Amino acid sequence: MSSRPTIKEVSKIAGVSFKTVSRVLNNEKHVSEETRRRVEEVVARLNFRPSHAARTLAGRRSFQVALLYDNPSPYYVYHVQLGAQQRCTELGYRLLLQPVDSQAPDLVSNVMALIDEAHLDGVILSPPVTEMPALLDELDRRGLPYVRIAPGARKASGMAAAIDDVAAAREVTEHLIGLGHREIGFIRGLESHVSTWERLQGYREALEAHGIAFDEGLVAAGENSFASGSEAARKLLDRNPRPTAIFAGNDDMAAGVIAAAHEAEIDIPGELSIAGFDDSDLARAVWPPLTTMRQPVRELAYAAADLMLSPEAEPRVTLEHKLMVRSTTGPAPR
Repeated sequence: MSSRPTIKEVSKIAGVSFKTVSRVLNNEKHVSEETRRRVEEVVARLNFRPSHAARTLAGRRSFQVALLYDNPSPYYVYHVQLGAQQRCTELGYRLLLQPVDSQAPDLVSNVMALIDEAHLDGVILSPPVTEMPALLDELDRRGLPYVRIAPGARKASGMAAAIDDVAAAREVTEHLIGLGHREIGFIRGLESHVSTWERLQGYREALEAHGIAFDEGLVAAGENSFASGSEAARKLLDRNPRPTAIFAGNDDMAAGVIAAAHEAEIDIPGELSIAGFDDSDLARAVWPPLTTMRQPVRELAYAAADLMLSPEAEPRVTLEHKLMVRSTTGPAPR
């Protein structure tokens, strides 16, 4: 069996010093692009994998970061994990996945214990952990790097990767208005998510821009879950007149709306148009396939990890959203 390649071999073949190889492996500055490319080619050719312990001993970094999440949508969490994991692996970092209760009174102490025990180089916060002021204050006090995915409040705190939730929700609502709908229900998500209120704001702005009065009775509370979407849809569909379209604040709740419509034998989209938000795998799995706003969740998490670990990255990045029109939306019934 061939022996494991060493940094000495990489250094010799690339024609650079050990220190230069180390700088490239640690993604540090002060290395020319030509030298970086040459070292990376040798690393790939030899399939060189630096020892995690050796890298840690060589400097003050642990080459470990954590992703903190608290979200009832399994599809959202899955894609956040995939995106962050991909970028961390590319840059030679280990990603720790840590579920938390963002409303727990001991959230801050638990996160600080994790940071201390794992000697983390930084943390990636996903909604609604992004909105916990006490946690942000303590991270700022410690000077530990952190990146927030889709932050709402305190947008200037830390680095951030996001989309424009207000504009995206406005576009979904305008799509429904363009199909002739005027009685449009909205199912909002968890109160602790700032994006919940930003999407509600986008919905309201679209109505007002088209001269449609905002009706509080057409807004139902959800919890970003399938069950809460179904329950909220039943309440909206019991109205007289009932809405001809429902916009749910995420795909899980929109799937619940589809189920409630099927139970009530309401034709989709002939009698009821339904739109969601996220474009998760679920949007293509339900029947009919769901019209939804594509939030690039995986790309947001990838960008967040890149902001954390790439020395030349900008502190904030805004990614594009895209309306995915499928089979759950159609002209308003006459």
